Amino acid sequence: MKRRDLIRHLEAYSYQLLREDGNHSIYINRAVQKVSAVPRHREINDFLAQKICHDLQIPEPYRNP
Repeated sequence: MKRRDLIRHLEAYSYQLLREDGNHSIYINRAVQKVSAVPRHREINDFLAQKICHDLQIPEPYRNP
């Protein structure tokens, strides 16, 4: 999955960029007190994208076959 697609998905569920670390971007939703780190790679493994969404308790993004 492309990183920008995952970020668009997170932003659709009210997650905002908190800060940029060396290898990760930290996204937060203050309303539900959830935080997750998104790797700063162009491609993110589909299983990792699923885990990030599961940890944030949002639906998994749609994947193109």
